[in-house]
Amino acid sequence: MSEPIDGKLLADLHAYVDNQLDPAQRSAIEERLAADPTLARMAAAYAKQNAALHAVFDPVLGAPVPSALKRPPAPRWPRRLQQAAAAALLLAIGAAGGWWSGQYAQNATSARGVAERAAVAYTTFAPEVRHPVEVAAAQQDHLIAWLSKRLGTPVKAPVLTSVGFNLVGGRLLPDTATPAAQFMYEDKQGRRLTLYVRIDGQRAEKTAFRWTTLSRVEVCYWIDGPVAYAVAGELSREEMQPVARMIYQQVDG
Repeated sequence: MSEPIDGKLLADLHAYVDNQLDPAQRSAIEERLAADPTLARMAAAYAKQNAALHAVFDPVLGAPVPSALKRPPAPRWPRRLQQAAAAALLLAIGAAGGWWSGQYAQNATSARGVAERAAVAYTTFAPEVRHPVEVAAAQQDHLIAWLSKRLGTPVKAPVLTSVGFNLVGGRLLPDTATPAAQFMYEDKQGRRLTLYVRIDGQRAEKTAFRWTTLSRVEVCYWIDGPVAYAVAGELSREEMQPVARMIYQQVDG
């Protein structure tokens, strides 16, 4: 780039992508983008990330409110009965809230939930030019020891050179109750894919490969005992299959 990106420029770039600039500011940023291809690629990556997040989470915003959480019409009863009814209503809302929290937690820890979070993590970090990972592949021993300690169990960074991908590095990610790990790989064409790993010590199930596509991100995911895996990338399913099989062979057991 012609000059380093300072904090203000980065903030203006995010505001530009989010349509939060006034016309003069927007025009100034567009002039910068036209003159700086690297900055333009960053803006495109941020816009793509926004689109992926909306694709995954917008349906939740439009979901109907559960009937158990809807406030019933206030009855026109004597004051004492109104107080009793109010107390009963509070108990009902508390129970409904507990049910909703339980359902959310259950859905969040499901294999599908892991696939969705893997897709979001991919769209967040795969486009990054300067900071795609926290710890680079050159420090692989440190990376594996660190992630294993934080996840509470040994984790592996599968070797995918035979299917054309080399390790870029990895990072720690927040999940629901426990952290998750993300390993990033890249091929000679610069295409990236990620492996998302989450540990759930309460699980003992084992599933076959499952597939989903979330805003052009192909995800192959499965559960192997207490560990959930999700491979995400903007490759075809046919290209992803040998990668997923290679990972499964190396992490199974």
